[in-house]
Amino acid sequence: MKTGRAQNKTSTSSQQQSSASNPSASNYKTAEQIAITAYLKAQARGFEPGHELEDWLAAEAEHQ
Repeated sequence: MKTGRAQNKTSTSSQQQSSASNPSASNYKTAEQIAITAYLKAQARGFEPGHELEDWLAAEAEHQ
């Protein structure tokens, strides 16, 4: 029988492999990072309206 530590280590390894082999998980993280970057750009500008697309496209460019 495996100890709790060994089981936990195995579980963590399989989770890492799962997200590495799952493109949708990777895409979700990237989209989340883009959204955060776009938000920070808007915040730095004082949330002035009309620049949403510009912020998003600039954030996408930073994460490619």
